[in-house]
Amino acid sequence: MGYTRWISGGLGWAFGGPIGGLIGFALGSVFESATNKQHSIGEGTGATTRGDFGLSFVVLTAAVMKADGKVLKSELDYVKTAFVKFFGVEQASDLITILRDVLKQDINLNQVTAQIKTNMNYDSRLQVLHFLYGTALSDGHIDESELRVIAQIAFGLGINDADASSIKNMYVEETDSAFKILEVSPDATEEEIKKAYKKMAIKYHPDKVSYLGPEAQKQAEEQFKKLAEAYEKIKKLRNIK
Repeated sequence: MGYTRWISGGLGWAFGGPIGGLIGFALGSVFESATNKQHSIGEGTGATTRGDFGLSFVVLTAAVMKADGKVLKSELDYVKTAFVKFFGVEQASDLITILRDVLKQDINLNQVTAQIKTNMNYDSRLQVLHFLYGTALSDGHIDESELRVIAQIAFGLGINDADASSIKNMYVEETDSAFKILEVSPDATEEEIKKAYKKMAIKYHPDKVSYLGPEAQKQAEEQFKKLAEAYEKIKKLRNIK
């Protein structure tokens, strides 16, 4: 059974808590004994594996997809494409199968995000938010209901307002989006803008998520490009050399 790849690969804290309960339903008896080992939030290993990250992403993606009250085949197709892009063909196949079952369940976002916040480091949580926006935008449009759910997820994950706004503006253009991406005000000085870019370049460097695998690192490179594009746009607007 393909799911054994997740188990033999060494899942950590995602075995337990509310995520373990949701995934246990999807995988049935294969997962039952494992999910019984850890039930409370914060009983994980403290280290995030690729499996932990992938399963957390599946549960949160399901919550976003259910936001508008309907799940369309076209949405599943778009998400499958996104999963392949993010995780590779082999893992994407497993994740989509699990996603179909998770979509049938009620998801307590407060509990799920609390579990992730407790066990996953901040850089990985930022990456989760990037992936959710990317998946929501897979069909070329993000509904207001999806934006509200992603905002709720960002809050539950403990992502600060500046970072949440920065990531959102990489995918949803607003007034002064380029400045929001760099987390500076439109009236910031040239020195402040350059300093902000250097700080953000360190924060979003692809090497910071290399432990999540090559697919995640490749996606992080795309985010890094969005940051660079915002900086170039500001430089052109402000005539900064």
